[in-house]
Amino acid sequence: MNYRHLHLLLFMLGLMYACLLPAQDAPIIPQRTATPVDPDGILNEKIWQTLSPVTGFRQNFPTDTLIGKGQTEVRMAFDDNFLYVAVVCYSSGSDFVVQSLRRDYSFQGTDNLTLLFDTFNDQTNAFVFGMNAYGARREALISNGGRQVSDFASSWDNKWYGDAKIYRDYWVAEFAIPFRTLRYQEGARKWRFNCYRSDTQINEWTSWQPIPQNRLVMDLSFMGALEWPEPLKKPGTNISLIPYVAGSALRDYEDPTQEAMDYSASIGGDAKIAVTSGLNLDLTANPDFSQVEVDQQVTNLDRFELFFPERRQFFLENADLFSSFGLSRANPFFSRRIGITRDTATGQNIQNRIIYGARLSGKLNERLRVGLLNMQGAQEIESGDPAYNFTVAALQQQVFDRSNVSFIFVNKQAINPDEETGDFTRYNRVAGLEYRLLSKDNRWSGKIFYHHVFDQQTEKYPFSQGAQLEYLRKRYRVEWAHSLVGQGFDAEVGFVPRRDYVLMSPEAELFFYPEGGPFNQFSFNLDTRFFLQIGADGNDIIDPWGLSERQTELRFNAEFRNNTQGSITATETWLTLLRDFDPTRLQKDGIVLPAGSTYHYLDVQAEYESDQRQPFFYSIQPVIGQFYNGFRAGIGGSLTYRFQPYGSIAMNVNYNYIALDEPFVPASIWLVGPRLDLTFSKSLFLTSLIQYNNQLDNININTRLQWRFAPVSDFFLVYTDNYLANSFSQFEVRNRALVAKVTYWLNL
Repeated sequence: MNYRHLHLLLFMLGLMYACLLPAQDAPIIPQRTATPVDPDGILNEKIWQTLSPVTGFRQNFPTDTLIGKGQTEVRMAFDDNFLYVAVVCYSSGSDFVVQSLRRDYSFQGTDNLTLLFDTFNDQTNAFVFGMNAYGARREALISNGGRQVSDFASSWDNKWYGDAKIYRDYWVAEFAIPFRTLRYQEGARKWRFNCYRSDTQINEWTSWQPIPQNRLVMDLSFMGALEWPEPLKKPGTNISLIPYVAGSALRDYEDPTQEAMDYSASIGGDAKIAVTSGLNLDLTANPDFSQVEVDQQVTNLDRFELFFPERRQFFLENADLFSSFGLSRANPFFSRRIGITRDTATGQNIQNRIIYGARLSGKLNERLRVGLLNMQGAQEIESGDPAYNFTVAALQQQVFDRSNVSFIFVNKQAINPDEETGDFTRYNRVAGLEYRLLSKDNRWSGKIFYHHVFDQQTEKYPFSQGAQLEYLRKRYRVEWAHSLVGQGFDAEVGFVPRRDYVLMSPEAELFFYPEGGPFNQFSFNLDTRFFLQIGADGNDIIDPWGLSERQTELRFNAEFRNNTQGSITATETWLTLLRDFDPTRLQKDGIVLPAGSTYHYLDVQAEYESDQRQPFFYSIQPVIGQFYNGFRAGIGGSLTYRFQPYGSIAMNVNYNYIALDEPFVPASIWLVGPRLDLTFSKSLFLTSLIQYNNQLDNININTRLQWRFAPVSDFFLVYTDNYLANSFSQFEVRNRALVAKVTYWLNL
């Protein structure tokens, strides 16, 4: 038999195999089991022997036109308390790759699989449960249809069970997910479901329901049916108490009145109460977030505040109900404004104590979601600020197939303001209405919104208004976005780093999928941004409604067949400064680029990420070009060594050299952050992060030990140290803290 005949035979066998696979529109039907399943990764229960698997997984990477080379089999069973899932993952060998044993691992560069459950069939929200080949678990929430990476909230945590076992040429994952952990409509007979998997040996991503190559593999637009053989019952009483006890020792060495360590202890906790099977009430008393991982610092060369995402558990479930309003730079509600302030000297978060809080969120029915939040903050005695109460109400009504109409109301209210002497706002309120579009054929998406501020101020234009519309096909994407943020739109509980402007931003992108060569796919993207200054801020540098800034960005994105990716971006910027500005934040007082000065400059940036399946992997981001009236050259990136399966050590570096015209002194801006991530087991983790930032003259050390001694129950030991890092300080200690905390999840 010659090569041509052999090739034809293999093709025919593959075609026959594909034809024998179950149809992709056939539902998964879980079967009731009379015997509980032990989710140990060993499929020795009788129920698994009687079920036919669902298979026929198709590639998403490197292409979306082929059956997966390494097939996956899914079986489901249930009883009154649990949904059981058994997954068999076939591959070409047993050399499986994991980054560590840590919970909430990253999908890329890891042999793992993910289950998605859209329990209300709204194609907007889903529960995520995943496992890697070594049995490390992750859970998350997906919002907004899973169309962007930011829609994946991995900080969400809840109680469930599972493990995995590695065998020759395959591995097995077994899940036991309590119905109490999920939210769904009582009496439901159908959910939407999908499962996707990363296979590092074959270098492919596959999913049960096919996902187009230019979509994220978690996109909720593409899911199959999970049909229950009987109506789902309410999972009984569903109340969880999560008390904590914490003790701390801390000292602020920059406070001359504090001569020794300050010791304190606290007690508090949370409660989760299922009002209905789709509606949850979260309560908290004296919450403590000391165990939340610190933000990774970034170099700020921008004129405006940087965004850092929410990580605190209390705010995460159904967070999109409250936080997805407006656009990223004009958001009327940002939960990090509650209970957290930022130390401008160290760049670290500091806690503004919350006394209590309540949050009711979830589904009233399959098309209506509701969110109500109330938090009471403590009085800030040193600043003379009163205690504030925060109230947020949100409604989301689904219309047509996948679109929705949403409403939000935010109220920040001072308590007993007449008793305080500080400079503060007595109240600040925002009301807003949005229409969010997502077409049935997945081609059109977007939103239009109007938000209005009500407070004591009398500034003009106390509102923001905007629209965004995207049309996406496999070969191209076009988008229009605009927003108007008035000077009076001072949403104090939102994220609005810039006001008094109109932004118009058309964008277009072309996608290419070559059949040969090193590229798996690549695209060309053209993005333009025009800023008009409204002129209500009292600044007469630019005439009202005049152009204050313009950016044109041309980007080439590439995804390679060897699992690496990169991009090259050329950006032209023209702007007029409306305020004095020091881009380096390192010059002497009075040395600034003056308000009213105009600049026109061009820079080129690149980015490359190596194959994360390798023990050594890295990313690199060089930049070079003009910068205001001078020159900028820089390089950033990270180098990581993985010692499987126990963790990794990484070095993150960002360096910028900036030389502006005199009287500016050339500046070298450093941000260095070595990080050690150790997982001694699937329940004992150590993370240590050192961050040196010369923009803040600070060295920060943060070390966190976590022992998960029971499901969703932890012991934390957190050590934080900050040092002054300028050349005259001799590394003087700024502040130091040691915190021990125990949390326990108790089901009633």
